[in-house]
Amino acid sequence: MEERVFHCEEDRIAADVVEVAYRVHNELGPGLLESAYSQVLCYLLRQKGYDVETEVSVPIQFDGLRIATGYRADVIVNGLVILELKAVKDIEDLFLRQLLTYVRLAGKRLGLLVNFGAASMNKQIRRVANGLPET
Repeated sequence: MEERVFHCEEDRIAADVVEVAYRVHNELGPGLLESAYSQVLCYLLRQKGYDVETEVSVPIQFDGLRIATGYRADVIVNGLVILELKAVKDIEDLFLRQLLTYVRLAGKRLGLLVNFGAASMNKQIRRVANGLPET
């Protein structure tokens, strides 16, 4: 088996997230609530040795105002990669714009939008980079 080479820690995490997401979708199929996919995905990532936080409160600062919970990140892996999970028929551009905003506000470099709701996982995992190459 060929060893994978990664340019940064975020890319290594992303590769494992993609692998695990495909496994979850293949075994459970579409049609469940987002929360069910989240629990299984997080369980499997923790089994791989990752630090996985869910529903992480991310503050927003604006013109001297600090909002303690500007939004809640669905999942953050190893403190580096934000996962935005969906269980919808199709990915909308709005979801990608929201994720980029989340990644920027949290000071992260990578986010992954993972949609478990489609019949196939083909094109259902999208990468949003903030200062990383778009590989």
